[in-house]
Amino acid sequence: MGDNNDNDWKGPRTPVPGEEGYVTSSSLSFQEREKGNAPGPNAAVLATPDAKNPDAAATTNSLTSDGALVEGAESKEYITGYKLALLLFSVTTFFFLLMLDMSIISTAVPQITSDFHSLQDIGWYSGAYQLAGATLQPLTGKLYTRVRAKWVFLFFFLIFEVGSLICAVSQSSVMFIIGRTVAGVGSSGLQNGALTVISGAVPLDKQPVYVAFIMAFGQVGLIAGPLIGGVFTQYVTWRWCFYINLPLGGLAGLFLALMNVPDRTIKPQVSFKLLRKVIPQLDLIGFAIFAPAAVMFLLALQFGSSEYPWNSSTVIGLFVGAGVTFPIFLWWEHREGDKAMIPYSMVRKRVVWVSAIYSSALMTSIFVGAQFFPIYFQSVKGVGPTMSGVNMLPSILSSVVLILISGVLLSRLGYYIPWGAFAGGATAIAAGMISMWGPDTSTAFWVGTQILYGARGCGIQIGLIAIQNNLPPAQSALGIAFLIFCQNFSAAVFSVVANTIFQQTLQRQIVILSPSIDPALALAAGGSAEAVRALAPPDSPELRGVLLAFSKAFDTTAYLLVAAASLSFVSSWWMGWVDVRKKKQPEKGEA
Repeated sequence: MGDNNDNDWKGPRTPVPGEEGYVTSSSLSFQEREKGNAPGPNAAVLATPDAKNPDAAATTNSLTSDGALVEGAESKEYITGYKLALLLFSVTTFFFLLMLDMSIISTAVPQITSDFHSLQDIGWYSGAYQLAGATLQPLTGKLYTRVRAKWVFLFFFLIFEVGSLICAVSQSSVMFIIGRTVAGVGSSGLQNGALTVISGAVPLDKQPVYVAFIMAFGQVGLIAGPLIGGVFTQYVTWRWCFYINLPLGGLAGLFLALMNVPDRTIKPQVSFKLLRKVIPQLDLIGFAIFAPAAVMFLLALQFGSSEYPWNSSTVIGLFVGAGVTFPIFLWWEHREGDKAMIPYSMVRKRVVWVSAIYSSALMTSIFVGAQFFPIYFQSVKGVGPTMSGVNMLPSILSSVVLILISGVLLSRLGYYIPWGAFAGGATAIAAGMISMWGPDTSTAFWVGTQILYGARGCGIQIGLIAIQNNLPPAQSALGIAFLIFCQNFSAAVFSVVANTIFQQTLQRQIVILSPSIDPALALAAGGSAEAVRALAPPDSPELRGVLLAFSKAFDTTAYLLVAAASLSFVSSWWMGWVDVRKKKQPEKGEA
């Protein structure tokens, strides 16, 4: 950030208030802003009335008295036309690949463990990714508030691409786990980054439409991941589950790198001098306290669900360590105030923590459903990995259509709470119907149920819209990062809870319904159709009992979906009745 000088501003002297020609921030182009410097030590921030918009009288101007730009002031410039189309393509591609990467591995894991002879490492293939991503996510939000979003986003996507490449060329299980860890580090700044980038490029009243578009394709990636992974694994090689990220991501990254993308707040150009200034502002002490707490908690869940009993000293010790460290982190964040990684002044706002509860509950129902639907279709219905993905198309298509419809109508009608409440309520009803699925469930019933289950699409972006319309621009990136962290952290936690419910229920039901079958063998069979049907002779009472046991285990797990969706319905009413439609403002320039 250079010194203030006349060469930084290509134009006449900036008039002071009351003089003819005194301008508001909306009259500056984005390119002119990019050439500006931060205010000098004697700079004063000006509040300017706008004759065209009386409501803007108290708005902080982006110029100081000597013509410099005010770092952190709200930017009012947006992009349109083909530039917006290219940006939307890039961000949507990134988001699709990120969501795809979360689920595509599920149908590839059996073949990966077979190739590497690493059944004992199966939990780490997703656990390493979740650990790295969840731990770093709050810190990335802080980074997005200090450095231009475009470059932060591309930095994390490069890390994600490197991790994908390591996974694709892995020659051992350890190398594969390292690749998943690196990809997880990259993912920590992508989900919130995609939404932060788009929030600076388009006006608030238009964001529901564009966010809905991005979210819709993200849902396609998340839910279609098992289908795509099954096709790659069955007909090509599982390595293409990761190679696919390279050409698509590279093309999208090239488009983004060549574009000028405005931020929601004015930030200086990226430089080594800027980075030296930013690093002390990232609350690294808070991160150093938070990271061990998050890692210990997630490791306890990972170990308890796979390698150790829940009452083992290892699992209990990790839970105790997390329980001791986390209060220290809360104390530190409260002490740091607005300088904290997760500012208390932001989190204490009802709209923030209620939106986090709502989105976390809704995303839990989505992630757990995506995790266990393939198990039902393969183990109970007897189809292969590819067909199990095809059978999930009703929920995918319904969700995508409703995401797009709700995004368009939300921009027109203004209020987001009705959409959030409908999504939570309809998803809870559908989850209750899903808990009735069994070996003899008709196609019409499970198709119709999934179509209703797709109503969750109406609520996927609601928490984000609520936060962006209730937080000041300077806290927008932090709010998005906090929301995404809560979503992913809760999904990781309740995926383990759901898996524990499924396993314990399956063992109990096997003993009751097919006592001649060893429960341990039923667990070892996993969810594949062949392995489950190899437990007992065809058309035998024992096999019928096994299928019923898997069905009841799935139904019991679905109760968790009911609880999560019901929580999202209840919490939706407390996110604030805010009209997101555009209020009358002076016309903005185009970048």
